[in-house]
Parts: sequence; C-alpha cells; structure tokens
Amino acid sequence: MDVEKFMLELERKHPGEMEYLQAVREVLESIEEIYNENPQFDSAKIIERLVEPDRILMFKVPWVDDNGQVHVNLGYRVQFNNVIGPYKGGLRFHPSVNLSILKFLGFEQIFKNSLTTLPMGGAKGGSDFDPKGKSNAEIMRFCQAFMLELWKIIGPETDVPAGDIGVGGREIGFMYGMYKKLASENTGVLTGKGLNWGGSLIRPEATGFGAVYFAEEMLKTRNTSFQGKTVAISGFGNVAWGAATKANELGAKVVTISGPDGYIYDPDGISGEKINYLLELRASNQDIVKPYSYEFPSAQFVQGKRPWEVKCDIALPCATQNELDKDDALNLVKNGCFCVAEGANMPSTPGAIEVFLESKTLFAPGKAVNAGGVATSGLEMAQNAMKMNWPMEEVDQRLHQIMKSIHGSCAKYGTDSEGYINYVKGANIAGFLKVANAMLDQGVI
Repeated sequence: MDVEKFMLELERKHPGEMEYLQAVREVLESIEEIYNENPQFDSAKIIERLVEPDRILMFKVPWVDDNGQVHVNLGYRVQFNNVIGPYKGGLRFHPSVNLSILKFLGFEQIFKNSLTTLPMGGAKGGSDFDPKGKSNAEIMRFCQAFMLELWKIIGPETDVPAGDIGVGGREIGFMYGMYKKLASENTGVLTGKGLNWGGSLIRPEATGFGAVYFAEEMLKTRNTSFQGKTVAISGFGNVAWGAATKANELGAKVVTISGPDGYIYDPDGISGEKINYLLELRASNQDIVKPYSYEFPSAQFVQGKRPWEVKCDIALPCATQNELDKDDALNLVKNGCFCVAEGANMPSTPGAIEVFLESKTLFAPGKAVNAGGVATSGLEMAQNAMKMNWPMEEVDQRLHQIMKSIHGSCAKYGTDSEGYINYVKGANIAGFLKVANAMLDQGVI
C-alpha cells in the first residue's frame, strides 16, 4: 500500500470531505508498515473495503415548532463496519453536522470499539438540528420525527446508537419512546438511557472518567500521577465534566473549562460547588463560561480564545474536532505541559500531533483515550441483555480495567526502541489488526 497514492484516489472519490479524509490518512500512515508486511491484507483489499461505509442512510426530518412553524432538518446514519459486532456509535445533534464529520466519526468508531475488546462495530449518526434554545416539546417532536426514519435500520443485535454532542438522556428518552412504539418491543436498542428504564450507572461521566484513567496509565510510564498536577480542560459537556470530576478525585487541580465564546481560567481550581454550579447552568440551557466568571471572583474569562495558552502539566482537549492546532501545541510544550490526552474525537490537528510526537510529549489520540464512553455503553448493553443493573462500583471497576487494557494494547504496538510510546501508532495498529483479521475470517462481504 502506498498511502499517498491511495489518498489521492480517495480524495477524488470523496472531494471536500476534509474531516473524513484526515481521519483515514492518520490511520493509514500508522498501519502502512504492518499492512505491507502482511500480503494477505492487500490481496483481500482490506483497506479498500474498510474505508467505505457499509451503508449510509440520509433522510429529511420535518417537525413543527411551538409557534406552528414547519422546519426541515437532515438526518443521517452511517453504518461503517460490523465485522466484530452490531454497529455502535453515537447520534450528534448540532448545526455543524454533515456527512464528512459523521464519516470521520464512524471510521474512528471502528477502531475505538475494537480497542475496547467488546463485540461492537463502528457507526455514527445525527442531524444538523440544534437543541439549544428549543423547548422540551420541540425537542420531543424533533426526536420522534427523527426516529420515524431511523428505527427501520436499528435494533439490539443490528445497530445500537448512543448519545453524543446535543444528545443526552432527554433526547435518548424521546427517541427510545418512539422506537418502542414503532417496533412494538422493549429492548436495549439505545444506550445512555435513564436509570429507571435500563440505563447504566456512571454512563454520562464514563467518557471523561475513562480519559483520566487512560491518562493515569500514561503518567505511570513517567513514574508520576495526577497528584498535585495542574490540568487544562476544554469544553464542558459530559466528557469535560467527567474528566474534571475524576482528575480532582485523583488529586489534580483543574484550572480551565471552555465554550464557543472563550474560556475560563480559575487558578484556585474548578471543583466541588463550582462544578455543581456549571451543571445547573447547563441543565437550564444557559451559557456556562461567562456566568461562571461572574459567580466566582477567582475566575478570569478570556473571550474568543482557547485554553491552551494557560500553563499546565496535563491537557485534556474535550470539546470538538480540530480545536487544538500547531500553535496551541507549541504553546503547551513551551509552558511545560508533558501529557496530552484527547477526550474529544480528533481534537488535535495533524500539525499539533507532529509537535507532540517530535517533542516526545506523552500524547494519546481520542480513539484510545475516550473509548470509555462506548465501553460503558457496551456494559449497558450487557446489563440490558441480562435484565439487570450492576452497582456503580462494578461498572467503574470494569471501565477502569478496560482503559488499562487499551493502554496496554497501545503500548504493545507503539513502543519504539528508546522506550517512547507512540500512542497514535499503537492505537491504530491494535484497533486495525482485530478488525482486519476478522474481515479475513469472514470472507469478502
């Protein structure tokens, strides 16, 4: 396989899908050597088959607002690969959603799910609908209209969607209610459900918890820990909330969170009542970042910027794709940051990743670091299948063990002759090999 030649052809077939092409290139560059060492992969055209989704469902979603006005959004489900289990991946409701972003997320999900060792394939979906500023009734009507199309291709052993940006327990509830009515069955077809009707404990926090557990293993390779470290976090969705909570538990001081309009720097630390205050703002659909600076005098609001200019030991980008660029990476390294773990999906640009790897910074990609969310979704599926609920301690223990196992797989395939772990290479190779070998076992389908 010649990566450049392959990418030229893929760009010709999918022009303008920048996020998707970026995700594919990152994986191919990591696996090129091991792929070429195994001619059976090439003869079975594993890569050619792997980079194209099994199918894409695209549909219109008409809905009526509280004033009786009709709106039409686009809905999608990208079912990428189910060779190791049912399709699994979140639904994102955000104005930025388009086919390129969902294909990138679905492609990443294949390897992320493979790394968890749980039997789950890769998928992603969503809509350009924006829940922000909408009433509960409007969100309910949209979710029900969305599910009128989606229900035809999902099921507990077929495709199990979850939440993502803009899709939390409320949206999952509305969609699950409509699915149950349409399918005439009560099964675990969606994860992220409410605790009263099949949800798993710590699912909302799981991605952030898992990110910190993974970073904890990274720090151990340098004989250190979170204790006494300063942590910069971006965003304040479920991932950032979970990461901030767990980092504080492990003795770190979280000094930043961010939103679309800027970031908060709080040198006294963001923990306890401050996190509770942020959660209250978020639950009431209010802006989070700027009001925090009014409530707590120790905090400074920095408008229009990202938190990567702040001095820190550990950076956890937990907001969205390509939020951390080359200049941000140079700033972090210059200011003494020695560990960067991606809580979001592909938040670092290729230029930023290059800076981290060249400087031997501890750096790990989202497909490994944030796999705790989908891992806990897999645990929710298992609980649903057994018609039972595990206590919080058991779910947390299983999550912790899965993240340690993922770290071990990354180290196995990513450690160089000097002992430095290239987590990008390690995660991509470990995730790819399981999927590729399963594809060989199952023939050309």
